[in-house]
Amino acid sequence: MAQLVGSDEIESFRMDLAEIGRSLRSSFRGQSSSFRSNSALSASQKDDAVDEENMLAWAAIERLPTFDRLRSSLFEEINGNDANVKRKRVTDVTKLGALERHVFIEKMIKHIEHDNLQLLHKIRKRIDKVGVELPTVEVRYKNLTIEAECELVHGKPLPTLWNSLKSITMNLARLPGLQSELAKIKILNDVSGVIKPGRMTLLLGPPGCGKTSLLKALSGNLDKSLKVSGEISYNGYKLEEFVPQKTSAYVSQNDLHIPEMTVRETLDYSSRFQGVGSRAEIMTDLSRREKEAGVVPDPDIDTYMKAISIEGQKKNLQTDYILKILGLDICADTLVGDAMRRGISGGQKKRLTTGELIVGPIKALFMDEISNGLDSSTTYQIVACLQQLAHITDATILVSLLQPAPETFDLFDDIILMAEGKILYHGPRNSALEFFESCGFKCPERKGVADFLQEVTSKKDQAQYWHGTKETYKFVSVDMLSRKFKESPYRKKLNEELSVPYDNSRSHRNSITFRDYSLPKWELFRACMSREFLLMKRNSFIYIFKTVQLAIIASITMTVFLRTRMDTDLVHANYYLGALFYALIILLVDGFPELSMTITRLAVFYKQSELCFYPAWAYTIPATILKIPLSLLESVIWASMTYYVIGFSPEAGRFFRQLLLLFAVHMTSISMFRFLASVCRTIVASTAAGGLSILFVLCFSGFIIPRPSMPIWLKWGFWISPLTYGEIGLAVNEFLAPRWQKTLPTNTSIGNEVLESRGLNFDGYFYWISVCALFGFTILFNIGFTLALTFLKAPGSRAIISTDKYSQIEGSSDSIDKADAAENSKATMDSHERAGRMVLPFEPLSLVFQDVQYYVDTPAAMTELGFTQKRLQLLSDITGALRPGILTALMGVSGAGKTTLLDVLAGRKTTGYVEGEIKVGGYPKVQETFARVSGYCEQTDIHSPQITVEESVIFSAWLRLHPQIDSKTKYEFVKEVIETIELDGIKGMLVGMPGVSGLSTEQRKRLTIAVELVANPSIIFMDEPTTGLDARSAAIVMRAVKNVADTGRTIVCTIHQPSIDIFEAFDELILLKTGGRMIYWGHLGRNSCKMIEYFEGISCVPKIKNNHNPATWMLEVTSTSSEADISIDFAEVYKNSALHKNNEELVKKLSFPPAGSKDLHFPTRFSQNGWGQFKTCFWKQYWSYWRSPSYNLMRSLHMLFASLVSGLLFWDKGKKLDNQQSVFSVFGAMFTAVIFCGINNSSSVLPYVTTERSVLYRERFAGMYASWAYALAQVAIEIPYLLAQALAFTVITYPMIGYYWSAYKVFWYFYSMFCTLLYFTYLGMMLVSMTPSFPVAAILQSSFYTMFNLFAGFLMPKAQIPKWWIWFYYLTPTSWTLNGMLTSQYGDIEKEITVFQEKKTVAAFLGDYFGFHHNQLPIVAFVLIAYPLVFASLFAFFIGKLNFQRR
Repeated sequence: MAQLVGSDEIESFRMDLAEIGRSLRSSFRGQSSSFRSNSALSASQKDDAVDEENMLAWAAIERLPTFDRLRSSLFEEINGNDANVKRKRVTDVTKLGALERHVFIEKMIKHIEHDNLQLLHKIRKRIDKVGVELPTVEVRYKNLTIEAECELVHGKPLPTLWNSLKSITMNLARLPGLQSELAKIKILNDVSGVIKPGRMTLLLGPPGCGKTSLLKALSGNLDKSLKVSGEISYNGYKLEEFVPQKTSAYVSQNDLHIPEMTVRETLDYSSRFQGVGSRAEIMTDLSRREKEAGVVPDPDIDTYMKAISIEGQKKNLQTDYILKILGLDICADTLVGDAMRRGISGGQKKRLTTGELIVGPIKALFMDEISNGLDSSTTYQIVACLQQLAHITDATILVSLLQPAPETFDLFDDIILMAEGKILYHGPRNSALEFFESCGFKCPERKGVADFLQEVTSKKDQAQYWHGTKETYKFVSVDMLSRKFKESPYRKKLNEELSVPYDNSRSHRNSITFRDYSLPKWELFRACMSREFLLMKRNSFIYIFKTVQLAIIASITMTVFLRTRMDTDLVHANYYLGALFYALIILLVDGFPELSMTITRLAVFYKQSELCFYPAWAYTIPATILKIPLSLLESVIWASMTYYVIGFSPEAGRFFRQLLLLFAVHMTSISMFRFLASVCRTIVASTAAGGLSILFVLCFSGFIIPRPSMPIWLKWGFWISPLTYGEIGLAVNEFLAPRWQKTLPTNTSIGNEVLESRGLNFDGYFYWISVCALFGFTILFNIGFTLALTFLKAPGSRAIISTDKYSQIEGSSDSIDKADAAENSKATMDSHERAGRMVLPFEPLSLVFQDVQYYVDTPAAMTELGFTQKRLQLLSDITGALRPGILTALMGVSGAGKTTLLDVLAGRKTTGYVEGEIKVGGYPKVQETFARVSGYCEQTDIHSPQITVEESVIFSAWLRLHPQIDSKTKYEFVKEVIETIELDGIKGMLVGMPGVSGLSTEQRKRLTIAVELVANPSIIFMDEPTTGLDARSAAIVMRAVKNVADTGRTIVCTIHQPSIDIFEAFDELILLKTGGRMIYWGHLGRNSCKMIEYFEGISCVPKIKNNHNPATWMLEVTSTSSEADISIDFAEVYKNSALHKNNEELVKKLSFPPAGSKDLHFPTRFSQNGWGQFKTCFWKQYWSYWRSPSYNLMRSLHMLFASLVSGLLFWDKGKKLDNQQSVFSVFGAMFTAVIFCGINNSSSVLPYVTTERSVLYRERFAGMYASWAYALAQVAIEIPYLLAQALAFTVITYPMIGYYWSAYKVFWYFYSMFCTLLYFTYLGMMLVSMTPSFPVAAILQSSFYTMFNLFAGFLMPKAQIPKWWIWFYYLTPTSWTLNGMLTSQYGDIEKEITVFQEKKTVAAFLGDYFGFHHNQLPIVAFVLIAYPLVFASLFAFFIGKLNFQRR
């Protein structure tokens, strides 16, 4: 530093700055001098010295070169000797440590809402002081219309096997009149508006009205398949003239994140990918102007602004800031997690989705339902921070919310109200009620304006708001409201603004982004590389598992092909060739898990790619490079363990050449499977494609059938199979070695004879051609991987619509006459009456819990941070009671333990330690019987995707209602529940996969509730039943829940954002604070008076404002920051209150059984008997399978393709037996068909069973059925599909290959294949049932495949397998299949052939070489049917005994 600033200049600055510092403190000293003691004077002198040092340090910063000055700031440090004296040190802001960043943000933001406002005000004041202009974005859309093309289907638009096959056939045929009929549906209909900078705009509307499409269209993220007309512009620039994804950001309602990363890592990488935008240029300009004007900024503000303005930082201060304002700092180092991996809560995940985008420098935000899963207090806090961002920094923000509380609603400046793709209002928030009053509708008192706006467009709710006196109420349709808005002054004002072109001279040069990506190419590559390396470390178990598995297989292989048992002759040369081919198979199949690992990451890739975080190449190149060491490691392990033990040529050069070739094969394999995953994009399709690829490359590799024996029209396949070059390279490397040069009587060497018999007679240089070819394939596959990710979009479901629904949409009228309105009113009344009549026999029960504690093992990440406790307590001393007829709300901030408490009470926890006492009806809770009388609506809506809404409800009713209730009553009850929850309009829709197809979030939530209500439980737990619903849907659900509670049932609901109406529908409230401690349990009272009275009675708690939502007020005053402000622990206040004492008395009273009562007892564990359980489960599986073309159609097409390839490749070779090679070729045809058709079925079933297993866990917890009934139904439904596959295989391949025609032989061929498909499919099911996740099951499955290959009797015949492994041969099912197929076909053929220069009959050769004997076929038949039974039984056992769900 001394080199930059001279000593004379330093002394001059010291004098000037000391004088400035003294003058700044003069007024304070003047007022307080009389009170100073000598020590105070001493402290003042210390302050003077510190200020002089700080001023000197700032002067030094000012003298630095621009580059260094923009990275340096005064950073506060506390003197260890005197904590009151705070000094500033010159710090490079890019080198702040984690602790320094944390302490800095904690110091700046203690109370989030207040301190964030102060921070932004200080930043804006600093910017304005020197006249720096901030970039702003004005978004306009004019006459915007969006249309979607849907396929018209007659009847129900369900993707059955028949519908899918018909659609594929028609598309392939492309004949006139056969193409699918298409219909155009308008999603948005001629909408216009302006989203202005510096203003917060709220987008309201019922689900399905087009909100998401509008947000995506404005942010430039709309699906390219949609037809868009109209104009969208940013500051006068059309979307195609710049990069909208970098100028704005779309925050999706779907929470897509990488589960293996922590919250902090997710934000750090997002910040890194988004760059700093215009911050760097603004900071440069600001620093220059301040220096010229002699302005000294606030050191903390300077540190913050500089730290977030420097590009390329791995750890950014902005991440800590976003973590703080979103309340994610408490889980910053927690893994995000997913359905099978414990992680953050749903509310925290939703906040992370928001934080992932706002951590960047974006100036326009389009946010889709960002409050789902958040409590009203947290939502208010986040929206308040967004409001501050908009008002102070002139950001442009459009937010879609479903249930905004009145306080949150009041934060917005403008409102857009949508319905049926039309805008009904777009204008100032304060004028919305005035507009609807002009239409004849008035918002009642204590009714949230947002709730009113959403309900006033609904046919069933509109009438209650009518206040017109001159005319009788008549339903005002959406079209009529839209027309009235177009005639209003608000729309006319909008039209005037839109008619005036935007003045580009007002646009800041940094407002619009014209670059696709924020970072230079090298930085993009580095960021993706470091993230990929992090994910590999997090998935290290999978890679270690694969490597250990490979080592085990290598150890088995080397002891099967043992050198001491093999000589250098023609017979044993086949075994050496088999060992080489087996190495190729192992390394090929070892790459197969890359499919599933790539697929699981694609959803996040597509999201971030659409947001222009990084290009596809930046993602694919690191994924390729980081797998090179793994490929090298596995190749080294295989070669070093097997080469010399098996006894290949001993020259060191040949060992290393084999190692190089194996490495090239492995690289090609993982590249090929990555490429297939990127093209197919779904796990089922890519698995099928992977199976076909393995089949193709192995069949055409030249080992199973030599190249000369291939039909001439298929020989091209030999040269395009990557494994061909592996086979050539390994064979040439081995059989051209000196030890194979012994001359045969035919004057050719043994090595050349072996190579020629296999069609591999190439010169030595062809080894290097093979190596180059394999690396060439690797490069091509990786280029294809990159291109596929670049140009192929994320997979989605087909848009289909029934002709009836389309006619209804096209025929909708602008108004409804009085008769329709009367009928609608009557229907509403009937619905309410039905809700009140939902009474089936049940026993009212109370649930008492006393001193409940819940602990989990401390996560490793917390231990690393210094947390010493072995257990982490999530619930502490929870005592309460849930009573019949009482509707209880369970509330608290996100992460307070609401779901944890519900899981504990319902007995759903599978991990952790529960302490305390839980009683049902006064008796200790027994989980098996409790499951029969309770229902649990989970926060995550898990349902079978391929059945309809109505079928889901029927399935639950049939298995859970009392068996004495007759079928007619059950159907009526199902109908009532469906109508009560308003699912009748969508009861024929498939449930689908969340975020991909089928039901929307709110429809899925209502289905979850219906499935539990239809069980007629005595006690119902509901975890966030209104999350994801709009205000009207939430009101419908809670009205139904209230009606159920009024029948005498015990209901508790966790709820996050209740409106006043919904909140006051509850009778009691249980309130938890962070840390799982109770701070209130008691009655709400009329208008929440008792709850309000309790909290207002606590000193320092602010009074509630008039018409304020009591739920929001309660969460605000009890928040962690409020507790800190008033220094109160609400949990301790509650423990010492009279309310707590009264509650303890109530708990004691309810802990004893009522007189004359009996403990819960059922004669059977389940409602239905075993036959009833199986029959119902089979019914569900029947429809699921029939509507799963991605599973059943794909594997059937794979079988068709495999059959055709096999038939063509081995055309008419069934009877042409001349020598041992012709027998090997026919045996190879059987081997490939058995192995690869079986592998495809086994692999295809994995994702299907994995999805259904998640549903099983929920249904089993609910006590619907025994696990064996589910397993038996799953096993049984496969039989007809596998029967059809085996029949098709037989019909195609038998005549094409030309086997002997005999009913006996044909039956054996069919029977062998049918049993093979059965045991392979059931093996896949078994592996899913015994492993925690799909990738682990896939890896374990590959080890089975390798053993099924090795001990099938093809590579090494039974007679040559060492005695210590012969038992494994008999345990291998494929050995029995091949025995049955080959022996039944040729075991009785007495034709003479030449084998290894000897004459033998075919039957004798089979007996001598393979150990196959015709008289043993009855034993083979028995064993073949035994294997499916064993695997199916193990599947039933493991699926019942193991539970990998962690909660």
